[in-house]
This record gives sequence, structure tokens and C-alpha cells, in this order.
Amino acid sequence: MKLISSFRDFQFTAGIHEYPDVEQTTGIKFSIVIIAENDQSYIHTGEYETAILLIEGKGEFIYQDQTISVQRSNWIDENPCVIHLPKDDIVQINAQNQCRVAIVQTKNSDSFPGRVFIPNDIDVEHRGKDQLGDTCYRLVRLAFDRTNAPKAAKLVLGEVLNFPGKWSSYPPHHHKQPEIYYYEFSPNEGYGHGELGDKVYKLKHQDLLMITNSLDHSQVSAPGYYLYYIWAIRHLANDPYTGFEYTKPFDQLIS
Repeated sequence: MKLISSFRDFQFTAGIHEYPDVEQTTGIKFSIVIIAENDQSYIHTGEYETAILLIEGKGEFIYQDQTISVQRSNWIDENPCVIHLPKDDIVQINAQNQCRVAIVQTKNSDSFPGRVFIPNDIDVEHRGKDQLGDTCYRLVRLAFDRTNAPKAAKLVLGEVLNFPGKWSSYPPHHHKQPEIYYYEFSPNEGYGHGELGDKVYKLKHQDLLMITNSLDHSQVSAPGYYLYYIWAIRHLANDPYTGFEYTKPFDQLIS
């Protein structure tokens, strides 16, 4: 239940950069991987259900008998490409330009068919539009959840584009299942503030927030700066994530 700021002001280099303490606290493992231009990377899932999300770059996902061209110049205007894999699987990523990908994992002994989600597969919701003077208007991009992922999957994955000076995950809400938020800003020197229960954290580029114990959460971006975050939720045994509950009395704001 804290903010991880280990990679603030850090220039990611080629290789894997794993965020500390995340798996121990949430059961979700999170890493940023940089694949250099004209290089390739093989990602083995091992005992983990794994989701790989392209944050930025151009290249190919090679999975089973498929070669999928992927490209994303920025996260403001474009949806991600995502590949969702079971345990004991492998994907090859060929980078034509430098690729920055996020790897989200959780231990899962059950198998299921892997799937690639191209940008047109991503569901985009204009959440908060025409509510509260558009002060909490944001884009929620859903890659997969219980509606389009195998029942054996334990992860839910998506993104949020938080517009400058506006709120997201608002009104404050909560759920039993653990969640992580990985943040980026454009321009990179931007900042925002995130609520976790009664605590407020100053958010900066490449921070990560761990959300557990049904704590309320929401955030706001400073004017002039886009806030982007990847959100991932882990289903609990016999209690999958099917949605959140707005915190009273703030639920009345959008009723």
C-alpha cells in the first residue's frame, strides 16, 4: 500500500527493469522492458500468466504461427497492442525501432489459449464525459477482463489517458482485488497527485502505485501535463473482479 518511485528520473536502458516489492504486496509482477532498435527479445512466461503491452515503438510480435506487426508512436493518440499468454509459453519481439513494453504477470497454474489484441480490439470508453463539467473526463482503454478473456485467466488489464488538469478514477472508488497503476507523463517532467485511502502521493514519471485492502483511489494531473497509466487487477480465488464500488457520499455526484 504505497507508491514506488525507484525509477523516477531514471533513463531506462535496454533490458528488463522490474519494480521491487510489487509481487510480494499485490501478487502482480511488473516490469518495463526496453528492446533496442533492430534487436529482439524472447519472453518466456514460466509459471506466470503474462500480459505484454506496447507502450511505444515499432516491431513485430511473433507468437505460434503468427507474425503481428505492431506500432505505437505515442500513448496520447493511439491504442496499445497487447499479447496475453498462459504459463509455459513464449513470444518473440523484434524491434524495428526501440520498443518500450510493460510486462504484467501473476502466478497461474491453469492454461488457456493465448491471444493478441491489436489496437482495434481495445475498447475505449469516454468515461466522465459531460459529467461534473468534464472535470473527470478521461479515456479508459480496456484490453481484457472477464468479458473477453478466458475464465482461467487471473488478470484484468487496461490503460487510462488522464487529460491535463483533470481527474480520473473519480469519484473515488474501491474493490477487494489488488491493483497496480504504472504512471507516465507527457511532457515527462509533469506531475499529479494520487489518493490511496487517506494518503495523498505526488505522482511523477515512471512511478507505480500499489492498491490493496479495498482502499479508495483516484488521481489528478497538473494542468499542462497528460497523465497516462497502465492499470492491472488480479482476480482473487472465488472472487473475480467484476467492477468497482463508488465511495459514499461521492457516488451521488454522478447519480
